[in-house]
Amino acid sequence: MKIVFITGLSFFMSFFSWLMPKPEETKIPVCHAPANNMAMMAADPAFQRLHEAPLPFTYVGAGEMVKFSTPDGQSANGFLLKAKKPSNKWLLVYQEWWGLNDNIKQQAESFYNDLKDVNVLAVDMYDGKVATEPSEAGKLMQSADKARLNSIMKGAIAYAGPKAEFASVGWCFGGMLSLQSALLEGKQAKGCVMYYGRPEQDVEKLKTLNTDVLGIFGSRDKGITPESVKQFEENMQKAGEKVTIKMYDAGHGFANPSNPVYDKEATADAYKLALNYLKDRLKA
Repeated sequence: MKIVFITGLSFFMSFFSWLMPKPEETKIPVCHAPANNMAMMAADPAFQRLHEAPLPFTYVGAGEMVKFSTPDGQSANGFLLKAKKPSNKWLLVYQEWWGLNDNIKQQAESFYNDLKDVNVLAVDMYDGKVATEPSEAGKLMQSADKARLNSIMKGAIAYAGPKAEFASVGWCFGGMLSLQSALLEGKQAKGCVMYYGRPEQDVEKLKTLNTDVLGIFGSRDKGITPESVKQFEENMQKAGEKVTIKMYDAGHGFANPSNPVYDKEATADAYKLALNYLKDRLKA
């Protein structure tokens, strides 16, 4: 997977609260950072080198682009791999900060092929925009709006229908969105996988979850730190919710082949763990 997160000061002044970390949690803001540090970090060559631009890749598999209505009166897009036989099982896949690019489509197809008889919808959170350079991705993320993101997720949920049973998965920005999606899915939520995404820390909000959560993180992650993950575990316990944390001896973005800290072995093991979890939660 290709993950790059370099953002600007204005993003953190306007972006939604569940993206904001506590300042003491962030040592190197790989995904997100306090507003007063972001302009400096975005311009820091060392910081930029932690996140390489995605390698050229063209998806040539199955699937089709679909459009669905959103509750804000607009429409949104998604990449759909429809189950070969009628199924009310759905996996919602949430993009990295690049947008819904061909790498995300490839990842969606991998889950589709391995899960079998599950509809897989990769949700376009940027309304058709895709970045290929860090500066572009930063601008897209800066312009993201909480209300619009929630509306897109709600639209995707409604598109699947009231009888749908959902699981979700995403990486970093998408990992955060995967958890937010599970909160929006209500009693239709059956599973949630988040790869090194910013955890929701609001206990009252976590109490509304109707599924357990599988969190996959790196012990050497200086953005989504082990301390913030521990806090998430404690808050889930306070909320009376179940969370399973798998901590790899790896840095942030270890499942991203373009990342200097990419860990092939950990990536394969994490995918197997996520796949088995999703199979269990979406079983007939």
